Amino acid sequence: MSRILVTGGAGYIGSHTVQLLVRRGFDPVVVDDLSRGYPDTVEQRRLRILNVSDTAAVADILMDERIEAVMHFAAFIAVGESVREPELYFRNNIGGSLSLFEAMHRAGVSRLVFSSTAAVYGAPQVIPVTEDAPVAPQNPYGESKAVVERLLVSLDRYRGLRSIRLRYFNACGADPESGLGERHDPETHLIPLILKAVLTGQPVTVFGDDYDTPDGTCVRDYIHVSDLAEAHILALESLLSAGMSAVFNVGVGKGYSVREIIRAVEEVTGRKVPYVIGPRRPGDVPVLVADSQKLEKALGWCPRFSSLREIISTAWEFEKRRQQP
Repeated sequence: MSRILVTGGAGYIGSHTVQLLVRRGFDPVVVDDLSRGYPDTVEQRRLRILNVSDTAAVADILMDERIEAVMHFAAFIAVGESVREPELYFRNNIGGSLSLFEAMHRAGVSRLVFSSTAAVYGAPQVIPVTEDAPVAPQNPYGESKAVVERLLVSLDRYRGLRSIRLRYFNACGADPESGLGERHDPETHLIPLILKAVLTGQPVTVFGDDYDTPDGTCVRDYIHVSDLAEAHILALESLLSAGMSAVFNVGVGKGYSVREIIRAVEEVTGRKVPYVIGPRRPGDVPVLVADSQKLEKALGWCPRFSSLREIISTAWEFEKRRQQP
């Protein structure tokens, strides 16, 4: 049973991946400082409350637990916040990653699955975007991830640290089997914000309706969190089987505008979505849609949740459960 360290494993995508690791016969150990994660998403025996910036402590865990590979989710992820506080994002996302990589070197652990983002592409000229598109982030969040990706390329060359970098598009949905779902404080992601508006009657803000898109609102590729977790398992298995370093997009290859998401939520819930139009949010780009053929061909990945309404339905069931006393 391979023991895997999962940083940020009490967060949204991390906790879903931990659950899938267990189902697939792995033995995950979670490092999370709980600044943005939730302890109830992880078995307590697996949780080590620690920040990845504590290099010595992380190295001790890697050695004491005989870790074979690392999945690195620990990062701040809000685009708007990154624009307001870029230093926070560079310190946490880049500095924390450097600390982790140093700990891995001390412990002799040389395989890593890295949580990257489609934000590294900025505003791509060709849609859907492929992995060889220029890396040109337009906000500090994307820049922090792009820097870490470049560091990993160098560490592969000079340290033998093999990594698979997964560039996520818009993770969403909830896993019916585990009961896990999307929780952020404050919440910044579109689908849970729209569902909250449905439940509370308080309007959600649509940031900009004057983009160069069919209906003026931003277009994104929405991928179910369980499919994203599956991509991590396949990446891990590749590295454990002597696979080489690589970078992959993870998305379904179809884009939906904010207004299309609102209409889909109304169809799923049977309720009107209250919303208001606000100004554009700094750092947002008009369109991001994935070409994930490389991942499909190399690792055999195929999304199970390809229907937008099915994805929203899983999130809706999770939100309704959260409201129950």
